[in-house]
Amino acid sequence: MQKKYAVYGIGAALVDTEINVDDADLEHMGVEKGLMTLVDAGRQAQLLDHLEGHLVRASHASGGSAGNSLIATARFGAPTFMSCKVAADTDGDIYVRDLEAAGVDHSMTGEREPGTTGKCLVMISPDAERSMNTHLAISESLGVAQVVPEAVEASEYIYLEGYQVTSDTGRAAAIRVREIAEAAGVKTSISFSDPGMVEFFREGLVAMMGERVHLVFCNAAEACGWGQTDNLDVAVERLKQVADTFVVTRGGEGAITYDGSELVSIPPHRVMAVDTNGAGDMFAGAFLYALSRGEDYPTAGRFASLAAGRVVSQYGPRLPAGDYRDLRREFFGD
Repeated sequence: MQKKYAVYGIGAALVDTEINVDDADLEHMGVEKGLMTLVDAGRQAQLLDHLEGHLVRASHASGGSAGNSLIATARFGAPTFMSCKVAADTDGDIYVRDLEAAGVDHSMTGEREPGTTGKCLVMISPDAERSMNTHLAISESLGVAQVVPEAVEASEYIYLEGYQVTSDTGRAAAIRVREIAEAAGVKTSISFSDPGMVEFFREGLVAMMGERVHLVFCNAAEACGWGQTDNLDVAVERLKQVADTFVVTRGGEGAITYDGSELVSIPPHRVMAVDTNGAGDMFAGAFLYALSRGEDYPTAGRFASLAAGRVVSQYGPRLPAGDYRDLRREFFGD
């Protein structure tokens, strides 16, 4: 029987601001390049003061890793549901409006709490690398109360955002979603999200994953961090110990898919990258969309690679609404 949702996801709801910087800016500000760092409101304001006058792109665009992926899946044509938390403020209004415009159902149907919606400062360097400083704000209190069991049970897959491991309540909520999914026979998937999550929050990720997950999304650095090795081949073998299937993205070198029996290398789509923010999120969202169509892993990987290549060739973590339909038609012919 066809499920109501292709994917149920849980993650931080963040409003992104993108700013062009150079490596000297990052060094001066003490920002670690290429990673996501959690900061408080004061530190985020300090960074914005330093960067005043820089070109700001994609200001006030909804973001967050799981949100980007679920919006992509929905825009390609498969229904999704997101559990997240925003405040009763202008940024929260923006976030809810963006989800609904993309056709993503969500848990924020009641009265929202006072407070501040989470924000992510995305600093883009000339090599297209993104360095993120995130103030979770109200997203830090995302918890079991935001889980919607009937939506989990009505989904083909759940998608757990690895960033939830940093919050006690967020981690508990992700574990609850996974438990409901397992009891209902819903396939489980998780994104490792960032090398720092694997390095510093390994035990929490293990708790989120349980005994085994169906599908892991990670990049090569995260895979090697998980496998505690510098050898990607060794890391791949160690991923097999915790996941039935997985995808390892490799930036300009493409990706590797494993469907439970066969490893397949996916070639990259050569593009001029200007902003890598959202590349992994787009890959996961497009991959899950392709699986919802019944495509095999290599086909899903090639489609996801095409979509990720398209998003890094422009600023911002998502594409204009019409581009999703065009990409689907270009690849699948429908």
